[in-house]
Amino acid sequence: MLLFEKINQEITTAMKARNEDRLRTFRNVKASFLLLQSSGQELSEDSYLKAIQKMAKQIRDSIEIFEKEGRTDLANKEKAELAIIEELLPTQISEAEITVIVQEIIAQTGAAGMKDLGKVMPTSMKATAGIADGKLVAELVRRLLA
Repeated sequence: MLLFEKINQEITTAMKARNEDRLRTFRNVKASFLLLQSSGQELSEDSYLKAIQKMAKQIRDSIEIFEKEGRTDLANKEKAELAIIEELLPTQISEAEITVIVQEIIAQTGAAGMKDLGKVMPTSMKATAGIADGKLVAELVRRLLA
């Protein structure tokens, strides 16, 4: 089933179940899809998936800000929305799995330290795109090169 169709189906299901959190979240996802369609770009499942990943990143950033400001009420609301959005994303790999991938890339490129960050980072980000959080990948690359 296509992602756009799945979102429409989820909206209908949330309406019938009177689940306001899911309904609001899936409507937000559909709105981002409609914006993407109106941009005139070539659309594919991958572009829809990237839009969802972008939303998830924005929500994670909001949660971080709300927690720093002591707004746990807003942070909890965002966490609930993030949990719903993560249902649509591919399963994320663990930190250990990311470490193995980054170590392989470091070995392949012959990187010896932080001066080789430019060699390792792009390849690592490309290898983990969609299956790992970019911040975590960047942190692990820096840690392993240090």
